[in-house]
Amino acid sequence: MLIQLTDIKKVFNQGRPNEFWAIQGVSLEFEPNRVSCLKGASGSGKTTLLSMIGCLSRPTSGRIQLGERVISSLPERFLTDVRRHTFGFIFQRFNLISGLSVLENIMLPAYPLGLPYKRLVATALHLLEQFNLLAKADNPVEWLSGGEAQRVAICRALINDPQILIADEPTANLDSKLSYEFMGLIDELRQSGKTILITSHDPEVFDSAVVDRVVEMHDGVVLT
Repeated sequence: MLIQLTDIKKVFNQGRPNEFWAIQGVSLEFEPNRVSCLKGASGSGKTTLLSMIGCLSRPTSGRIQLGERVISSLPERFLTDVRRHTFGFIFQRFNLISGLSVLENIMLPAYPLGLPYKRLVATALHLLEQFNLLAKADNPVEWLSGGEAQRVAICRALINDPQILIADEPTANLDSKLSYEFMGLIDELRQSGKTILITSHDPEVFDSAVVDRVVEMHDGVVLT
């Protein structure tokens, strides 16, 4: 589905001496089934912008539209429902839960949807097989290598079959070889019909042939 941003602004500590405008009037469109990368230095606003697109936070003003639906003004409980059913998230530090197995970590985002447990396990195992991790299903996540942890994070993001994947600095803790492999996985996901939004200041990401569009940000505004 088409993602449309119209004059999005985000301010923190509004009206206080430390008021900070993180996003300053951004208008963008992201086409479906494409890989788009928000490029920029730390503090450029790219992560803040993706958090609003992914229903993790709200804009101070402006409109965010998914397809025909305006989501920026939805009540919180509806926003949560949109987030759970529409988006999958891959975080910079993977955010895997220590003490739980690989399989348990992957299933976590699906529990609020109330799916039958056997079906949930089957879906998680299928994802592990798809990403060549089936043998690791019962292992604690602490035992994983960096590349394995990244693939588990992707499986977790896919457990609810989201239409849109959001990846925030996904290669920040990976070497160049693993970053290249990650972009190969992103290409496969794009070919399967996913829309993918990535933030990165890694050339392995924004210069990749997998990326359809690069949007450069600086101090909360779009440069390109």
